[in-house]
Amino acid sequence: MQKNGGGRRRRRRGGAQPMAEINITPFVDVMLVLLIIFMVAAPLLTVGVPVELPKTAAQALPAEQEEPLTVTITAEGGVQIMTTETQREDLVTKLRAVAAEREGDRVFLRADGAVPYSTVMEIMGALNAGGFSNIGLVTDIGGPTLDGSGN
Repeated sequence: MQKNGGGRRRRRRGGAQPMAEINITPFVDVMLVLLIIFMVAAPLLTVGVPVELPKTAAQALPAEQEEPLTVTITAEGGVQIMTTETQREDLVTKLRAVAAEREGDRVFLRADGAVPYSTVMEIMGALNAGGFSNIGLVTDIGGPTLDGSGN
């Protein structure tokens, strides 16, 4: 009976053989965790200003390549460009800066239904002075059609 030197194993003369299989279980686990994180986080990324829009029977405007600029007039009379609160005195200056960076001149105006018409027209004038001549008024669907067939 021959001992092999204190419990050591003998090595093969050809050296260690490379492992032929890749263990992908940790990779799949990480991908599933990332998938769950993105599925939970995606609905939270949509940010908006709560506004009670008036209802109308008009059809929606066609979609554009560039993300549309949105100006919102809140029920309290505050003005926001996208989600940034803006003073009325600074509105035209900020709109000119934004217009210089954008390709199109389309802007969507969202106004609470309780806002006076004169305030909406003032903001539309500021939009025009800021370089945006293509103004879309945002409303909710389902309003009266005024032809007797609506609600």
